[in-house]
Amino acid sequence: MQPFTTLTGLVAPLDRVNVDTDQVIPKQFLKTIKRTGLREGLFFDWRKRPDGSPDPSFFLNDPRYQGATILLTRDNFGCGSSREHAPWALLDQGFRCLIAPSFADIFYNNCFQNGILPVVLKAEEVLVLLKEVIDTEGYRLTVDLDRQTVTTPQNVTYRFEIDPFRKDCLYRGLDAIGLTLQHEGAITAYEARRKVEAPWLFSDLRS
Repeated sequence: MQPFTTLTGLVAPLDRVNVDTDQVIPKQFLKTIKRTGLREGLFFDWRKRPDGSPDPSFFLNDPRYQGATILLTRDNFGCGSSREHAPWALLDQGFRCLIAPSFADIFYNNCFQNGILPVVLKAEEVLVLLKEVIDTEGYRLTVDLDRQTVTTPQNVTYRFEIDPFRKDCLYRGLDAIGLTLQHEGAITAYEARRKVEAPWLFSDLRS
């Protein structure tokens, strides 16, 4: 998993509340267990018109937001089902940071396991940022995980809170598997010792 330290990136606005994971990545795109190639399904029902053509009013189809790495949105983002494809699709699109007043709990946890930083700011702060993003082409924010700050082009700084353990894992690029592999030597030594202490546990039961 790619570590997250400091990110200065273009911001894309999604001014909607209660965005559920079925809108983030609809069910027809859940057939794969690969984490790549899902960007085509990201916000699919909102990106497309009924005839299948791109909806120019949706932000992902707006040239000014191409290459955005920070998604700014509203309350309760990621509600609905627990599908991990939702953060996979956002990451495949290039988003490394999401900023909102609140996130659904399971989605929030899944973000950390996939190298995405979900930042919780006050609702009034998000509204100010949304207005600035919409009014200013090429609007960029700097997100500093170590300092736990979001800084605007005008040097206005907003502070966010984060669990220290999650912060450390994201900063070092460690998901659950990465954390386990830190103890690979101890695990290997334990397995070798158990094979001596209890060889019957490792015998081939088919013989």
